[in-house]
Amino acid sequence: MCSGNFAKCLGITLLPLAIICVICNIMLFFPGGTVAEESTDITDEVFYFGGILGSGVLMIFPALVFLGLKNNDCCGCCGNESCGKRFAMFSSILFAAAGAVGAAYSVIVSCVAINHGPKCFTNQINGTVDATNATYPFVDGNYLSNRTLWSECAGPGDIVTWHLTLFSILLITGLVQIGLCAFQVINGLIGTICGDCCGCCGSS
Repeated sequence: MCSGNFAKCLGITLLPLAIICVICNIMLFFPGGTVAEESTDITDEVFYFGGILGSGVLMIFPALVFLGLKNNDCCGCCGNESCGKRFAMFSSILFAAAGAVGAAYSVIVSCVAINHGPKCFTNQINGTVDATNATYPFVDGNYLSNRTLWSECAGPGDIVTWHLTLFSILLITGLVQIGLCAFQVINGLIGTICGDCCGCCGSS
């Protein structure tokens, strides 16, 4: 397969993943699927924009670059360094690296958020709910292995499931993006050294 064709496949895959990450990050601004009365009621890691900036914006640019690589002439560039085809493949390595950094940022933010748990309204000793001050009731991810602790969060909505699901999607999607960008680094190196299609070189 030509390097340009493979890069185009990666670009087609990365675009919807980036959109998913942006949507997940936006949904996290609505804890438990409700509108937060105060910005302080939203989990701090949401404002780090891991899904919007890291796996979103920083991933869209590499995806568009990968999609455009196939538009260049393949065989006409073999043995002709001045045509810029090899430089285009080399530049794709830099964009892939930038995308991987953005995805890694999203992964780190997601891991921290999952470990901290959601900021939520807690049940008080007298049985009432403190809906005026959202806090972090969990410590060092203890709620991940003990679901009974989830009852400490009384809202908004099903905040623990909401938080865990969306940040898990960001985490998994970020890891997939890193893997795809790593593939493009290898693909870009092959395209830089051999040209877009190695089989074209030397053909009439």
